[in-house]
Amino acid sequence: MTESTAIQPPIATKAPEGFSPPKPDWLSGTWYVTHSSLPMWRSKRNVNITYKPLEESSDGKARLDSLVTYQTLTSNKVKTVRGIETEAGHENTGAWNWRGRGWLVIASSHWAVLSYGGSQGAEQWAVTYFEKTLFTPAGIDIYSRSKDGLSTGTLEHIKEALQEIDDRNIRELAGVMFAIQHDEYEDA
Repeated sequence: MTESTAIQPPIATKAPEGFSPPKPDWLSGTWYVTHSSLPMWRSKRNVNITYKPLEESSDGKARLDSLVTYQTLTSNKVKTVRGIETEAGHENTGAWNWRGRGWLVIASSHWAVLSYGGSQGAEQWAVTYFEKTLFTPAGIDIYSRSKDGLSTGTLEHIKEALQEIDDRNIRELAGVMFAIQHDEYEDA
């Protein structure tokens, strides 16, 4: 990979110069979580997130329907988490607010796209940062459009960029990232 991978500081109040967050259309579709620092994914496999565009909120913010699916390492049962993502803030920073649906309506989180790359037909990826909540610590995820993950070169380039960011917390989280298993599965 020859292009530069700029990683922005997490949850900026204004997008850094030169950073243009991905549009909701680019985020739409299925993403495979291939690497994470979040402990909740350590005992999971086949973690993916599907975003679908929704009508804008009453104050003109972009919204996405989200469906997270995963399996535990020891079961074929597919578990799901549904939510609504609403663009955060008034500046286009790549930050989003998540609110659970159903029994998870009481749960919420704040997350942001720190960096992303690729285009349709090419290796697409995103790096996301999740702020600490009552239920989870802060963490970062690497997403890929392919369940096979990213090429070794792209993954190493992203990891190097994460280690170079001027944010100690992000560097520490990047240092404890682990790979998430993806395999063939059927709902049991």
